[in-house]
Amino acid sequence: MASMDIPADGPHEVAKPAVRAVAAPRLTWLTLALMTTASVASLRAAPTMAVYGLACVFLYLVPAIVFLLPTALVSAELASGWNGGVYRWVSEGLSKPLGFLAVWCQFAMTIFYYPSLLAFVASTIAYVINPALAANGVYTAIVIMVLYWTGVWVSSRGTKALAGLSSWGLVIGTLVPGTILVVLGMVFLAQGNPSAAPMTASHLLPQWTGLASLVLIVNNFLSYSGMEMNAVHVSSLKNPAKEYPKSMFLAMGLVLLIFILPALAISWVVPADQTSLTAGVMQAFEAFFSYFHIGWMTPIAAVMLISASLAGMLTWLAGPSKGLLEISRNEGYLPPYLQKLNKHGVQQNILVTQGVVTTVIALMYALIPGVSSVYWIFSTITTQVYLIVYLLMFVAAVRLRRNQPDHPRGYRVPALTLVCVTGWLASAAALVIGFVPPSQFGGDSVGAYVAFVGGGLLILGVLIPWAFLKFRKPSWRMEGGDAE
Repeated sequence: MASMDIPADGPHEVAKPAVRAVAAPRLTWLTLALMTTASVASLRAAPTMAVYGLACVFLYLVPAIVFLLPTALVSAELASGWNGGVYRWVSEGLSKPLGFLAVWCQFAMTIFYYPSLLAFVASTIAYVINPALAANGVYTAIVIMVLYWTGVWVSSRGTKALAGLSSWGLVIGTLVPGTILVVLGMVFLAQGNPSAAPMTASHLLPQWTGLASLVLIVNNFLSYSGMEMNAVHVSSLKNPAKEYPKSMFLAMGLVLLIFILPALAISWVVPADQTSLTAGVMQAFEAFFSYFHIGWMTPIAAVMLISASLAGMLTWLAGPSKGLLEISRNEGYLPPYLQKLNKHGVQQNILVTQGVVTTVIALMYALIPGVSSVYWIFSTITTQVYLIVYLLMFVAAVRLRRNQPDHPRGYRVPALTLVCVTGWLASAAALVIGFVPPSQFGGDSVGAYVAFVGGGLLILGVLIPWAFLKFRKPSWRMEGGDAE
């Protein structure tokens, strides 16, 4: 959604109502492509796809075509015609309650996103302290709680000094370690070492073992979500109709390279059945550094990855809740307690409430065996909730083109209905496939997996927003409310 500001290390993340510039400076299509790449590129998802070996190319490319491009193009048209982000788009295209549902899901996805992000950080820290801790649920839970509450405290202070950290996070925590990983991998293979995963043409497609063989593709939808955030800048291009699509194609190519090459590098050195979904990147670094006798670099790589993730969290922690707050103060969607601001003008009550829920989720890492399994469950719930936003956005775009054809737009998507139908069907398919457990879940745990994912989606994506809409009162509107 163009209304979203998303950290460089992953969904990625997180709503902040877009403010439309009155006289925006001109951008080149190349600059916009690099900005878009910076908002999406991440190494965090690499282990998830590394278990598929060479087939990860196919599993990244398919969602890029059927989801990433439709999302980027459609959001460009909406952003160039209506400011206010996804709430405005869905409200005008469908209804205000559905607009609230869309912006709520933008916020709600972070409830599970941050625990999964910090689980990745915890496993990375473990490689500096004791690699065995990476699979320890109690350790992971403690790290999640400590880091999250520290982030809440920093965010509640209204700190602005961290505003540029996400850009540095891309370079320090993604481009540099990603390049090192790929270069070492290529040298490793060039020296005649066999790849842990087959690299022959017959392995370009994932082996079909039923629907479960394609489950990991769902996580790629979340990896790509947020690529459309820079659609808000479409009006800053000299010739949006020609330059924006060109920018998106270049950005898609760069993002695919950043996603695919590190995933392949991991698959070259870490066998699929030994790949941790949270610690896979560090497993690969440790293996390569050990082979090249530069083990002293393992902690350095860990620090780079940690710095990127924490920079993203600290910089954008308050972003989605702020977007929800501003809309709710105008429309009265949230009770007064959650709308109060502290002396720094920060929505501290929302952050604390979210922190309580995050703490409960963190404890699940300690209670459910297998850190990778818990990580995957929460990543899937995050994706499921987020997909609701896209389902609403594609329908709203078609309705707005039909009902307001003469409304000024800086960019118009060719064959909009076809593009929206493609994106909607891809999102719906991902939503359904997300209920199929991946291969690491045994047959005995299928019911539990479906219950967790379905329960998370039902509670976060349906019941809670319905309750806010059902029980809201006129007195909940707090336009221009003072900080408490």
